[in-house]
Amino acid sequence: MEEQKYQQKRKKSSEFESRDAYLNHELSIMKFRRWRLNLPFRDYSVELEDMVPALAATIGKVVMVTAMVAVFAHQFGLSPEFVAENVRYELLIAGAVFVILFSAMLVPNANLAGTHGPMIPLIPLIATAGGHPLALGIMVCVFGLILAFSKGGSKLVTLTGVGVRGGLLIYLGAVGLLGQITKTNTWAGATDQGYISFAVIGITVLIYAYLAKIGKRWLSIPLCSLIAGIVAFTLGADFSFTTAPGLPHFSPFYWWGETTGWQLGWPELKHFIAVTPFAILAVAMWSPDYLGHRVFQELNYPKDAEGVLMDVDDTMVVASVRQGIGSFLGGGNLASSWGTYMIPAAIAKRPIPGGALLTGIMCVLAGVLGYPMDLAMWEPVLRVALIVGVFLPLLEAGMQMIHKHKDSLSAGICIFSCAFVNPVFGWALTMLLDNLGLIGDTERAKELSLTDKLIIPGVAFIICVGSLAVVGQLPGIPGLFK
Repeated sequence: MEEQKYQQKRKKSSEFESRDAYLNHELSIMKFRRWRLNLPFRDYSVELEDMVPALAATIGKVVMVTAMVAVFAHQFGLSPEFVAENVRYELLIAGAVFVILFSAMLVPNANLAGTHGPMIPLIPLIATAGGHPLALGIMVCVFGLILAFSKGGSKLVTLTGVGVRGGLLIYLGAVGLLGQITKTNTWAGATDQGYISFAVIGITVLIYAYLAKIGKRWLSIPLCSLIAGIVAFTLGADFSFTTAPGLPHFSPFYWWGETTGWQLGWPELKHFIAVTPFAILAVAMWSPDYLGHRVFQELNYPKDAEGVLMDVDDTMVVASVRQGIGSFLGGGNLASSWGTYMIPAAIAKRPIPGGALLTGIMCVLAGVLGYPMDLAMWEPVLRVALIVGVFLPLLEAGMQMIHKHKDSLSAGICIFSCAFVNPVFGWALTMLLDNLGLIGDTERAKELSLTDKLIIPGVAFIICVGSLAVVGQLPGIPGLFK
């Protein structure tokens, strides 16, 4: 039996020369069972290191869902109270149902279904086009399941060369890092306390550098966020708890009522037609996003840890199902692979399910108590968590992947293409050029079949560019929706 194999192979941490050796051994002996019950302490362990990605994921979840629901609420004229209640609802949906049930038990090789951050800037366009959040959620669910069951997600990941991967990670890391620093400066400057931003970022850099030196980067999110909050408050930054404990409404009929919840009613056919191009674009963005998260495992796990690597197609199935059910229940989240969980979990050398179990519990507690939501959404805590937990590791991972001159050429074109339009365009174009042998490793291109070289990357490029064109995301080209 597989569960007996894990228990028989497992050793006490005291039997190893270092904690790192123990964690590597744990990763190498685990082999999860897809769509069958996997239990803690029978099929995997729960370690102290799992607390770090769980805490980072909970902070990230509160932050990202708040940002997304707030934009929706602004477009539909809904109150801040609606935002707080819907975020609380989403924490319970994600934590109690999907994180614990799927990623911690049924599909431990599937990353947690998080929030689709790149779609946030498109929400005003969706609303202007006559879109409906429930219609959008259902269409994302449908297209996501199609991509997952056709094994399209894993195929696209396989066809993305090293140079393209590195370039994509470098771009995402650098742009995100600069954006978070700018937002921190803006927050501090708004109250004429610019020195707080300088102090918070400066101390964060020193702590992160020290943690990297001693090999404890997995501690960066809780430690840096805690110190950032303490420093900001000590220097005079304003903070107060405002979200009291409570429970949200649980009825879909409340959330999709004419005068309650979203105040939009149930969607009609015209709503589904309006959101179709946005749903296609959302799913098209998944592959580069999922690729970046799996790369972190490959860089940090031992070579014989194939049994615990993230399965792209299973992650797409979970994200799609979570999207459909979550939207039907009344949530305002758009799902994707949970980056603020996967990145610190990979750095901490931990598999998905142990931290997923803790993440689910923390999300439920945050949603019920309310007050942790205020702390996670406070600007210095939020920005520092994203800097050290997502964007700096992305940048570092991308730079680690570029070893050869031919890979640097692909990475450079990828970064240029991403900056020209966006990461979806950059990934799709560079993957096509790389597989055709026009850039990057020409020897690799010669070994590919016509399908892998041209047809699949070509179709992916056409779908991505077509979706971007329809929603007005290509520079200088007006979209269908204005």
